Amino acid sequence: MFEGLVAGHAWGMVMVALVGTAAGAVSGVVGTGSSMMLLPVLVYTYGPKQAVPIMAVAAIVGNVSKVLAWWREIDWRAVLAYSLPGAPAAALGARTLWSLPATAVDIALGTFFIAMVPVRHWLRRRQFRLGAWQMAIVGAVIGFLTGIVLSTGPLSVPAFAAYGLSGGAFLGSEAASSMLIYVAKVLMFSGLGALPPQAWANGLIVGMALMAGTLLGKRFVLGLSPQVFQRLLDTMLVVSGGVMLSAAWR
Repeated sequence: MFEGLVAGHAWGMVMVALVGTAAGAVSGVVGTGSSMMLLPVLVYTYGPKQAVPIMAVAAIVGNVSKVLAWWREIDWRAVLAYSLPGAPAAALGARTLWSLPATAVDIALGTFFIAMVPVRHWLRRRQFRLGAWQMAIVGAVIGFLTGIVLSTGPLSVPAFAAYGLSGGAFLGSEAASSMLIYVAKVLMFSGLGALPPQAWANGLIVGMALMAGTLLGKRFVLGLSPQVFQRLLDTMLVVSGGVMLSAAWR
């Protein structure tokens, strides 16, 4: 029996490495999606209680790789406007997570992600743009939600696109902002006792797989046309919304 458990855990680690690398590549192309792809494997390998804190640590490492890959193209004005109010809001959201029912949040976010596809195109046709002060408001709202749920990448994607960023500038700026927000979330988890040393180690291992995938995805991003990039964003929004809604009904 013990040998079976060890074998099962080893197989789970292999799946984490493979899916993590693929998730990093996908996230490196469209800016989000790694958490949605990795969560089922993390729950299977580590259990549901440890999966969210581990993913939070891994998200920091994964976003560091995107920041390094697109460092020269990052719009730091957008990053600061978004993350300065977003980071403390994420810490507050992580604290709220312990007492808030997750089902209603999953349904609301899943519906919002899918609805963002036509809304995003309507905003583009209207040439709607977010300024720095609007990004600050959006960052505070999304930061709080990031503290509550596993990932709100599909929310930040339209925000940074509406700010006027695309390609490497979009990926790098969104990653830098997310990294700062996840740092605040991890610090709160650590203060709540949800991140023992083993969870830190597992999160770093998963994060390294994400980093490898991100570096593999950079070459693909450089060859994308703006039209293909926008279609990939739409696909990830629909997929992420579907995952959220399916999680709510389990």
